[in-house]
Amino acid sequence: MEVQGKIKMIGETQTFGSNGFRKREVVVTTEEQYPQHILVEFVQDKTDLLNNFQVGQNVKVSINLRGRDWVNPQGETKYFNSIQGWRIESVQAGAQGDMPPVAPAEAFEPVGDLNEDDHDDLPF
Repeated sequence: MEVQGKIKMIGETQTFGSNGFRKREVVVTTEEQYPQHILVEFVQDKTDLLNNFQVGQNVKVSINLRGRDWVNPQGETKYFNSIQGWRIESVQAGAQGDMPPVAPAEAFEPVGDLNEDDHDDLPF
């Protein structure tokens, strides 16, 4: 899956526990009718991928959705989701993801030397 938009915030790398687990967060604001601010986590060695990016840059982030459960002390099961990034790349502003290239304007200009008397064998 992918999220595309403009970087709103890049957090600092956080280290947790004695095992040195690392996490870094980025917020990407989508460019649609109702923009969404999507928090994406990069973990372990992937945190370094954010070093070359800055706020305001247009990016495409490849993500995985993660889910887990947790049983609280009262015995209730709670469920949590997270969005983990594994690749990030810069995109040009206004670039359309899968749109084919458009022919140059000259391709749509009317023909000027059309002879109406030429025989046309089209059936319609």
